[in-house]
Amino acid sequence: MSENRIAIEGKAEQSGVQASRRISVAPMMDWTDRHCRHFHRLISQYTWLYTEMVTTGALVYGDVERHLRFNDEEHPVALQLGGSDPKDLASAAKLGEKWGYDEINLNCGCPSPRVQKGAFGACLMTEPELVRDCVKAMKDAVDIEVTVKHRIGIDHEESYDFVRDFVGTVAEAGCTTFVVHARNAILKGLSPKENREIPPLKYEYAYQLKKDFPQFEILINGGIKTLEEIDTHLQHVDGVMLGREAYHNPYLMAAFDQRYYGAAEEPRSRQQVLEAMMPYIEEQLAKEGGKGLKINTITRHMLGLAQGLQGARQYRQTLSDAKKLAAGDPRILLEAFSRTK
Repeated sequence: MSENRIAIEGKAEQSGVQASRRISVAPMMDWTDRHCRHFHRLISQYTWLYTEMVTTGALVYGDVERHLRFNDEEHPVALQLGGSDPKDLASAAKLGEKWGYDEINLNCGCPSPRVQKGAFGACLMTEPELVRDCVKAMKDAVDIEVTVKHRIGIDHEESYDFVRDFVGTVAEAGCTTFVVHARNAILKGLSPKENREIPPLKYEYAYQLKKDFPQFEILINGGIKTLEEIDTHLQHVDGVMLGREAYHNPYLMAAFDQRYYGAAEEPRSRQQVLEAMMPYIEEQLAKEGGKGLKINTITRHMLGLAQGLQGARQYRQTLSDAKKLAAGDPRILLEAFSRTK
């Protein structure tokens, strides 16, 4: 266990706060990279964070360090894997544990054509016995928790029985945490973006899963945007996972530690978050600027921080100014924020 993880858990214990998946930020391709997660951690100390989906092929045959490295400050953080071969998933899970992740999550919800071609993601829901075998292989390989993120149905299979039977079968491998994206995945005819918006949300399916499997940890995901909505869901399930809202309106997370984890400390202000990001950006550019890392690789995740403030548009414009970004100066963050009132 890293020194930073020990420090975080020690602070949590002193504050009477226990790390949990009560609130989490969804794995989102091209968004929740290590820079984004570091930024999110500055807003909320206790919200559970997830990586982008990493395929087993990328780890078995690719650059492991590039895909798995993360900042110790990100804890608690989970690695989401994409794959369908039990042996490869077990190997990838071992790597995730070795690199220090707190959880391994199997993606059974992504509907993209690329993922379908690889026969994993949402299409795995049609093969619950295979998912069970994959989970068992990973659980046998690691000591950290293995969880599953899934949809409630595939294409026009809309009965509650489908997702209930899926969860029941996968649970035979010892999986006790299920993240339920409460929409069907339409594998043909809808883009990934449309799959996040068009299939109707059926939160009641997740609620019923908790009733049918009270011994399991059930988290709900899909279209959740406000604290009030989170409060409502937590009356029925164990945790709430936010996706796009956490990315586009990240300062919503500033309320999470006190509201959902009982933390006593006040959250950082928006400006304090930006000030805390500046040395991080300087450090990353110093380490990897020669390898092609540009400042906008990091600052692009911060465009939503001024959401709801007067001058938010000017903030985004300043933080998107190619000429200013070319200078590679982290002070652009404060310049952008000075446009708000």
